[in-house]
Amino acid sequence: MPLQTVEPQRLYRQIAEQLRTLMSAGEFVAGTRLPAERDLAKQLGVSRPSVREALIALEVEGWVEVRTGSGVYVKDRASSNGKGQGHTPIPPTEWGPLELIRARRVVEGEVAALAAVQAKRKDTDAMRRAIDAMQIDADRNVMPLDGDRAFHTSIVQACGNVVLLETVQGFWDSRRGPLFERLGGYFETVDSWRAAITEHEAIHDAIRARDPDAARTAMHSHLDKSHARFSASWRRAKKSDS
Repeated sequence: MPLQTVEPQRLYRQIAEQLRTLMSAGEFVAGTRLPAERDLAKQLGVSRPSVREALIALEVEGWVEVRTGSGVYVKDRASSNGKGQGHTPIPPTEWGPLELIRARRVVEGEVAALAAVQAKRKDTDAMRRAIDAMQIDADRNVMPLDGDRAFHTSIVQACGNVVLLETVQGFWDSRRGPLFERLGGYFETVDSWRAAITEHEAIHDAIRARDPDAARTAMHSHLDKSHARFSASWRRAKKSDS
């Protein structure tokens, strides 16, 4: 048999594969609750965010069901086959949502600091319009995703570097993937977006003040709080429409 190309796997995919193997072998049978995230993380020697990403991947693929306020339960895949429930394969290139936020913190913190030095009036005006658009959507009980993308894009555009621009846009557009959308379905609410809008205001104010240290700190704070919102206890999650 010819050798197959070896491809590196994202950590959450490795965790998910281990759990799928155990479920297939009957270690975790249909209807039973999986161990808590903290226990799985300890047994696997990984972080809780990585476990959460793996569990969300398994839910998207139809292996488990997340019951907010209760836990994560193994699904009976035999009874759900052919009924359109779950079974969405995760592309191998899909980034883990929480890992993505951490990467954004590193890159966009420096982008915000650079924007504070280089931004022109048209750039800060674009940031202001994006925040206003987010506020309008939030007031209409609409998730302000378009305004959020416009805000982060307007910051990186002020840097005048197409590599940074495409990198940040690629980061943001990755949140349209199935993992991020499913996780957002549990933890994104209009109230959480209102908190994000306030965090955006602080970033905008620091860039307008031409204070790179404050801009970097404000962006770090925003993305740290975003990470915390998506890492919250399942007891605090809202009921998903999925």
